Amino acid sequence: MPFTHIALRKGKSPDFLHALSDAVHQALVEAFEVPADDRFQMITQLDEDTLIYDRHYQGGPRSDDFIVVRVTAGRQRALAVKDNFYKRLADLIHERTGVRQADVMTVIVCTGPEDWSFGHGVRGVVRNPHQET
Repeated sequence: MPFTHIALRKGKSPDFLHALSDAVHQALVEAFEVPADDRFQMITQLDEDTLIYDRHYQGGPRSDDFIVVRVTAGRQRALAVKDNFYKRLADLIHERTGVRQADVMTVIVCTGPEDWSFGHGVRGVVRNPHQET
């Protein structure tokens, strides 16, 4: 189960944010081995002075549309999977929002199952006692 944090500058419309969210989720499902119903995201919109980035470092030039997508994943993926995900993510964000691929930075952080609590203050997977198994 990945948790995705998307950071960008303030000022985008709700429609833009929904399109961005959908693009990120679609890329995770299509290219990062994530089930379709596994969607956990946080979108943070920041002021100009709180989203600080070099406009020309590796992969620029970057514009005011710069977006950082940080995926915290519960397991490692193969390098080929990561490479496909990076490309698919940048392409889908561009297709859905118009943001250029050069303005999409992606960071993947992998953790172990002991680093997650899905609810109830319990480490690991929590089974809903009311859910059919």
